[in-house]
Amino acid sequence: MPRKINTKTVYYRRKRIGKTNYRSRLKLLLSRQPRLVIRKSLKNLILQIVDYSQKGDVVLVSVHSRDLKKLGWKAGSNNLSACYLLGMLLAVRAKEKNIGNCVLDIGLNPSIKGCKLYSALKGAADADFKIPFSDSIFPVDKRIRGEHIADFAKTLKSEQDRFNRQFSLYIKNGLDPEQLPVHFDEIKNKIRGRE
Repeated sequence: MPRKINTKTVYYRRKRIGKTNYRSRLKLLLSRQPRLVIRKSLKNLILQIVDYSQKGDVVLVSVHSRDLKKLGWKAGSNNLSACYLLGMLLAVRAKEKNIGNCVLDIGLNPSIKGCKLYSALKGAADADFKIPFSDSIFPVDKRIRGEHIADFAKTLKSEQDRFNRQFSLYIKNGLDPEQLPVHFDEIKNKIRGRE
C-alpha cells in the first residue's frame, strides 16, 4: 500500500500577513494603465500614481498630507476636505508629468460610499484627470467643503470648554472652524492656480 504524502502550499508572504490581495492586483494590472494608489493612516493620507515594472512597481507621482500644509492648509490632514484637496494636487502634478489617466487602487480598504478615499478621487476627477468612476460614490459637496464642521462649531460655540477640546488643532493653527469652507476655497484656488 503506497504511503500518502502530505503536501502544504506556502502562499506569498504578503498574502499570508494580509497586506496584498493578488487577485484584485492582477485585475488592476491587466488594465495596462497606471494605478492611482490611495493609502490612509490615522492622521495622514498618501496618494501615488504607480506603474508596473517587472523589477518592482515604479512611483511616478506622489503627494502626502504634509504637502497641503506647505500650501497653507491649517485644518486636519485626514478629513474629507483635505483628501479632496490632495486628490486635486495629485492630478495637477500628474499633468505636469504628462500622465492623463489611470485606474483606482484602494488596496485592502473597504469600499464605502462617500468615504475619504472617494473624496480624494473626486478631487482628482474635478481637476480633469481621467479615472473611471460613478458619481454615486462621491461624498456630498457640502461635506467636502467642510460646511458640516462649520455648522457643528456654531452649535458648540456656547460650550467653550467642549469647543476648545473639539477644535484644539484649528485654534492652535489660528483657524476659526466656522471659516473652514472659506479656507478650503482659498487652498483650492491656490492648487488651481498651479495648473
